[in-house]
Amino acid sequence: MDQSVIQATELAGSVDALNFSMWSLFMQATWIVKIVLIVLLLASVWSWAIIFEKLWRLHHLQRAATGFEDEFWSGGSLDKLYEKVSQRPENPMTAIFVAAMREWRRSSGRGLQRSELSHASLQQRTERIMHVTLGREMERLERNMTFLASVGSTAPFVGLFGTVYGIMNSFQSIALTKQTSLAVVAPGIAEALFATALGLVAAIPAVIAYNKISNDLGRYASRLEAFAHEFTAIFSRQLEEAE
Repeated sequence: MDQSVIQATELAGSVDALNFSMWSLFMQATWIVKIVLIVLLLASVWSWAIIFEKLWRLHHLQRAATGFEDEFWSGGSLDKLYEKVSQRPENPMTAIFVAAMREWRRSSGRGLQRSELSHASLQQRTERIMHVTLGREMERLERNMTFLASVGSTAPFVGLFGTVYGIMNSFQSIALTKQTSLAVVAPGIAEALFATALGLVAAIPAVIAYNKISNDLGRYASRLEAFAHEFTAIFSRQLEEAE
């Protein structure tokens, strides 16, 4: 039999003997590449947990804001609404309303004369408190967004590090065995490409989700700011009517 045919048969058999499943690639990888793969896998899992939590919470908050606005603009007493939600504000919009009403009641309960209690000063304090409350609530909602941004920007490079290290192993295998057959270089190349793929799997959803969630958070913050401005206008009208 021709020698080239024998070598081709041996090469085909050696390649078929290799297992290229994800688990086999992980087990056959060097310990540095294994660390890279584990880090990328954990980052991907945590990213998905953050994504689902943020999307669910934003959907819930938008519905809660709609319900509260309907009740707020229904024409009922603001004092009764305050008594209803003051003990446990369940969303940022309710928290802003409670903070403003609490300041209003605290200032009104001091027993000061109207000449001593400036309308402009009360309105400024109310606006400041609503602004501080809004910022605190948005800071809570934006928690862990930095992690998504970090995964989206660094995961491909972490995967690239694993890729480079896997290719280096392939060259070392060639140098040690003095052979360039596919059976020699395939394991290193496979683990290298596996690291690249896992880096992209971790990064792409994180980038897409970060952009979407940031956009949704921006719209929700604008909604809260609009409510705060409208609430300030209501206070201003009530102060003018009380003169």
